Amino acid sequence: MARIDFVNAGHSYSGISDNIADYALQPMNHSWDDGKKYALLGPSGCGKTTLLNIISGLVRPSDGRVLFDDRDVTDIPTAKRNIAQVFQFPVIYNIMTVYNNLAFPLRCRKLPRPEIDIKVREVAELLNLTSHLSRPGFGLTADAKQLISLGRGLVRNDVAAIMLDEPLTVVDPHLKWQLRRKLKEVNNTYKMTMILVTHDQNEALTFADKVVLMKDGQIVQVGTPQELFENPKHTFTGYFIGSPAMNFMPCRLENNAVMVGNNQIPLPGLEACKTLPQGKLELGIRPEFLRLAQKASLDTIEVHVCDVRDLGNYNVATVVMGDHKLKVKVPISQSLPSDKGYLSFPPQWTKLYHEEKLVEISC
Repeated sequence: MARIDFVNAGHSYSGISDNIADYALQPMNHSWDDGKKYALLGPSGCGKTTLLNIISGLVRPSDGRVLFDDRDVTDIPTAKRNIAQVFQFPVIYNIMTVYNNLAFPLRCRKLPRPEIDIKVREVAELLNLTSHLSRPGFGLTADAKQLISLGRGLVRNDVAAIMLDEPLTVVDPHLKWQLRRKLKEVNNTYKMTMILVTHDQNEALTFADKVVLMKDGQIVQVGTPQELFENPKHTFTGYFIGSPAMNFMPCRLENNAVMVGNNQIPLPGLEACKTLPQGKLELGIRPEFLRLAQKASLDTIEVHVCDVRDLGNYNVATVVMGDHKLKVKVPISQSLPSDKGYLSFPPQWTKLYHEEKLVEISC
């Protein structure tokens, strides 16, 4: 296992460039702690796989350095980095039995046969593959093959980290949660650093200790699933994490108050700021945190309810506030207004963004 550090590491496939737009991965400083589970989350083309390939050595960064436990591995080839990689499509030897697939990396290292047997059976037991050990690879399901790919990394004692490049894509949806649970069990047992690449927020949020959210070749925010949901540091975090996505509205500041159209939104602490941001301002709040009532009360704003969608254990109401449509997540047990309603913005969940970045109000 290893701590992995990027020291101003980035990559342009056309070589070092003065134009940041040329970079598939913008130069960054970032660390992955030993033994933790990480998810690289973001849309297609945001640089996730490039970052993963730099860690594994399949791509040499055009800028900066890569360190494993403070050892510079930038120019060390993949074979000498002791990385286990599980790809989107299972890579196993179909003509070999499951036992021989798992034993193969250890035989290549010329370990004694009794030691190989002990390790193979230990990993097979952990991954629920014991009953398949004598079966050839070609007759197995996609999720079983992915477990074998993972197992080939686990049998080795010298693995620095396990790279998981969208390994659940080809797995049936009802089996994905089983494989995610198994990955977490493996991490708890072996304390291996795991980095999962995915564009699926559900996979990322249910797997990782820390989520690394990426956009346009750079890291937008790093945090626990709860931190990314409750305190988005960037409007992109609000858009990409959560369903429905976070509500955003252009706003302005007047007399130390936030105004959306003609409506004043309470934001405690703003009046204490000595300097207020200028430029593009947006107010953001998640649908889960808005409150929709049938009667007016202090600090509520009158809205028109134009649509309600029943999603099983909750409703999603679409309301119109001035020129803006907002989504409100409402418990199924709550009665909803049929036309006119009253919306409140809990101050602790209402966020102000300047040029797409969160404004810290603790001034």
